[in-house]
Amino acid sequence: MTEHANASPLAMNLELPEEHRAFRDMVESFVAAELPKDWARELERREHDYPFELWDKFTKAGFHGLGIPEEYGGIGGDVLMQMILARSLARTLGGLSWIWGLTSFAGMKSIGVYGTEEQKRRFLPDIAAGKLRAGISFTEPGGGTDVLGAMRTYATKVDGGWKINGEKIWSSSAHVADYLLLLARSDRTVEKNHHGVTLFWVPAKAPGITTTELSKLGMRSIGSCLVHLEDVFVSDDLVLGEPHQAWRMLLPTLNNERMMVSAFCLGIIDGVLEDALDYAGQRKAYGKVIGQFQAIQHMIAEIKMAQYQVECMLTDCAWKIAVGKDSLVETTALKVIASDQANRCADIGLQILGGMGYSAETDMQRYWRDSRLWRIGPITNEMARNVIAENLGLPRSF
Repeated sequence: MTEHANASPLAMNLELPEEHRAFRDMVESFVAAELPKDWARELERREHDYPFELWDKFTKAGFHGLGIPEEYGGIGGDVLMQMILARSLARTLGGLSWIWGLTSFAGMKSIGVYGTEEQKRRFLPDIAAGKLRAGISFTEPGGGTDVLGAMRTYATKVDGGWKINGEKIWSSSAHVADYLLLLARSDRTVEKNHHGVTLFWVPAKAPGITTTELSKLGMRSIGSCLVHLEDVFVSDDLVLGEPHQAWRMLLPTLNNERMMVSAFCLGIIDGVLEDALDYAGQRKAYGKVIGQFQAIQHMIAEIKMAQYQVECMLTDCAWKIAVGKDSLVETTALKVIASDQANRCADIGLQILGGMGYSAETDMQRYWRDSRLWRIGPITNEMARNVIAENLGLPRSF
């Protein structure tokens, strides 16, 4: 990232440094050889069977160690490399990319940023080696985007740790996770909702935890779960950061989460464009390939323009984070535009393929279903627009 780090804003460009180009080429070769689209469709058909074989391929490639320093068993790498990987994976895997992304954010990023030195040495090597899976347990059944206002999961201090009671929903991969990154209210006397919450690293199979997998439209095979906690004991050494101060602590890492989602969305746009071009060049109607029709050409041009827009924004945001610039507005705007465009492009792709786009034998319907979620989470695009407006000085709307 040296070339970017030493450049002024006016000198920033989309050309990747040599190290990053080599990494991109390696990842793209791996995806082409090991993660073809037809295999991804097969994994997705087994909706309630977690694809351990996909996890194992990521382990073999060393991807779980990306972003983890070598001293903790990782392979290093910066935020731009993480975005390169996320984009490449999503081109064929779509939402199955979260098999890597969940532990990367909930495990690697969270332990790496909030963890003590002891916690880093205890958990990061296992994450890098693919021996530890993590899930995220923030959202509650009555909450959605209003994570703090609706929080009814409470942590009570006891001797040597905490007792947690409550319920979380849409906790992806919780049924196969080793640990859950869980947010709970630890002080009920505070005046503001963002005070008095604590971040816990909860053993997912601890006594008192019941996990129920939920059926859903997309993001299949990953497993999204309802997690019920009844008097779950979590020791003090599994608290991440300072008790009662979790929300203030979490805010700086939201940029990384929004960047990762945006990179997945860009990868979906890549896959949509690839499939749309292939189909338009082969499918014939009225004596000619449909790619010769102006209407189809305009649709494909729309996908290409969206791809370029999101790529420019993603690269710019990655550069800003790499050089330590404040980028909350930019990464939030990126998340909105990337998810809107990915879902819109997948919808255009469905139209280009016609009936075949609706078929489970092609990937357009999978791209559409998976990208639809990213307009909702990890923050709804409506709430993201509020964040942008508030950071421009406008009053809160709720």
